[in-house]
Amino acid sequence: MKLIECVPNFSEGRRQEVIRAIADAIRSTPGVTLLDVESNQDHNRSVISFVGEPGPVKDAALASAAKAIDLIDLNKHKGEHPRMGAVDVVPFVPLSGATMEDCVSLARDFGRELGARFHIPVFLYEEAATVPERRNLADVRAGEFEGLRERIGKDPSKKPDYGPEMIHPTAGATAVGAREILIAYNVDLGTTDLGIAKRIAHELRSKDGGLAYVKALGFELKQKRQVQVSMNVTDYHKSQLFKAYELVKLFADRFGVPVVGSEIVGLTPMDALVDSAEFYLRLENFNRDQILEKRLFAPSPSSLVDMSLATFSEEVASRRATPGGGSVAAYMGAMAAGLLCMVSRITLSKKELPKGTEVLEHAVKVGEELRAKFLKLVVDDADSFNMVMKAFKISKDQQDVRRRAIQEATMKAAEVPLLTLDNSVQTLRLAVEVAEYSSVNALSDVSTSRAAARAAGEGAASNVLVNLVSLEDHVYVEKTRKRVADLEKECSHLDDQVRKVVMGR
Repeated sequence: MKLIECVPNFSEGRRQEVIRAIADAIRSTPGVTLLDVESNQDHNRSVISFVGEPGPVKDAALASAAKAIDLIDLNKHKGEHPRMGAVDVVPFVPLSGATMEDCVSLARDFGRELGARFHIPVFLYEEAATVPERRNLADVRAGEFEGLRERIGKDPSKKPDYGPEMIHPTAGATAVGAREILIAYNVDLGTTDLGIAKRIAHELRSKDGGLAYVKALGFELKQKRQVQVSMNVTDYHKSQLFKAYELVKLFADRFGVPVVGSEIVGLTPMDALVDSAEFYLRLENFNRDQILEKRLFAPSPSSLVDMSLATFSEEVASRRATPGGGSVAAYMGAMAAGLLCMVSRITLSKKELPKGTEVLEHAVKVGEELRAKFLKLVVDDADSFNMVMKAFKISKDQQDVRRRAIQEATMKAAEVPLLTLDNSVQTLRLAVEVAEYSSVNALSDVSTSRAAARAAGEGAASNVLVNLVSLEDHVYVEKTRKRVADLEKECSHLDDQVRKVVMGR
C-alpha cells in the first residue's frame, strides 16, 4: 500500500463557509482521510492535510481545487502571506510504502489535469520541478498574482509547465510539487514593528546564511497587534524546532523584543516535538520507545516488513518455504541501503559541511528510495512463491489451465528477484560515491553495506536462475539469463571499486 499525504494551501482563511466547502470536497472523496484543516485570518490562508493512495489523493485534490476555483476570487483577496493562486500550492509527500518518484509522478499527473480542466497555469516546483530555477517555491511565486498576471505570456521564464500561457482571471496560477515532510512553524513577537520581524527572518533563513533547511518571512498580525517570524522547516532532522525558536529568541532579545508564543500550522511528526523535549528537559539516555502512545498505537505486524528482526528470523528458520532466500536477499539489500543513508547522515551532521555535501545529500535521498523498494520486494518475493505453489495445486484434470498458471506464476517469481538484483547493483553504485566522501570513522559501515549488497545480489541471481529452469518461453529465458550475467558482472566490478576506495582511505 502506497500512502501519500497532500497538503494544499488555499487563499482563503476568513470565510468559514468557503473553507468548509473545500474541506467537504476532500472529505467526501472515497479512499482518502481528512487529517487537518488549519486557517489563519491575518494570512487569509488555509492549509488542509489529507492522506490516501495515489489515485484517491489525486481525485480529492482535483475536487477541492474545483471548489476553490469556483469560490475564491484573487482580485478580492488580501492577506499577509504571499499567494499567486486560489489553489496556491499543492505538494505531495511520500509516507509509508511510497517513494519520492511516486509523488513526482503524481504531481505531474495532477498538474497536467488541473491545467487542462480548469485553464489554470501550473508551475512544478521542488522535486517535481522540470528546471532548477523552479525548485524553490518562493522563486516560482515571486511577484504573486498581480505580478504574474503582467509577465505570463510575455516573459519566457514564466512559461507554465501545464495549462495556458495566461493567468486565470480569478483563480490565478498554481504551484504543484513533491517534497519531504515540512513543518510550518511560527514565532510571535511582542511588538508591532514589522521591520524587526523581517530582519530576524533575514538572519534566520538558510538562503541568507542562517539556519540550514529553514525558510523564513516576517509578517504583521493586525488582529493580535503583533508581528510574526513565519518559517518552513524543510528538514526537521537537521534543523530542529528548538534551534529555530532559540535563534528567533536570541535575535529578538537583541532588539529588546519579547517572544510571546509560537505555533505549528497543520500536522507535525512526533519526533520533531520529542527533539525539543529532549533539549529543554535535558533528558539523558532517552529512547523513543519510552513514549507511551508510540507503544500503545504501534501496529501489530501485518506483513513481513512489519515484523521485528527476531520475529522475521524465526519465520525464516521455520519449516515453511516462505520467507525464503529471495526475501532474505531483499532484506539484506534494505540493510545495505539503510547503512549508506546512516553513513551519509552522520557525515553531513559534522560541524563543518564535508566535501561532497551534495553527493551525500543525494545519497540519502536515493538510499531511502532503494530501502523502500527492497522492503517491498521482501513481501513480493514471498507472495510470488506462494502463487507458484497455488498454481501447482490446480487440478491436473485442467491441464492447460494448470500449465498456463504455473508458467505465469513462475515468470513472476523470476522477475521479483531480478528487481532485487538490479537494486543491489544500484546500491553498490551508491556505495562507491558514499565511500569517497564519508567520514573515515564510518568506512567500516560502508564495507558492511558493500558486503550486504553483494550478498543480496548473489542470492537474488540464484533465485532468478532457479525459476528460469522450468519456463517454456526460451526467448525470455535467454534474455533474462543475459541480464542476470550482466548485472552479476557489474556487481563484481562495483564490489571491487568500493573495496579499493575504502582501503585507499
